[in-house]
Amino acid sequence: MLEQFIIFSLVGFSGLILDFGLTWILKELLRVNRYISNSIGFMTAASSNYILNRLWTFESSNPQIAQEYFTFLIISIAGLVINSLILYLLTDRLIIKQFPDDSKIKFYMAKLVATAVVTIWNFFMNFFITFS
Repeated sequence: MLEQFIIFSLVGFSGLILDFGLTWILKELLRVNRYISNSIGFMTAASSNYILNRLWTFESSNPQIAQEYFTFLIISIAGLVINSLILYLLTDRLIIKQFPDDSKIKFYMAKLVATAVVTIWNFFMNFFITFS
């Protein structure tokens, strides 16, 4: 399980780059709402992560690819809800007071915390449900 978590984390890191990059482009360059930008970045990364996790992390040979992908996406959507809730709480309601309210650093620090929490959620849910 530890080896799979390490590989899952490497796949997740590639997703993190995709997620943060796409979120940044949408939010900063195209001025899309931060929650919409976050959702698009997150779901694009989730789809990429499914393919890599199916092939590399869990080496799935399940012929029910559509069902497996759907389960992975449902877990990812639940992760997105957790991600967005943490993002909302940390940027709009709680602690990160070292940064001004409009600080870009505040948003991305909160996103980093949310990503760490959701990585753990996603691994265990996919380990025990999607790729069991």
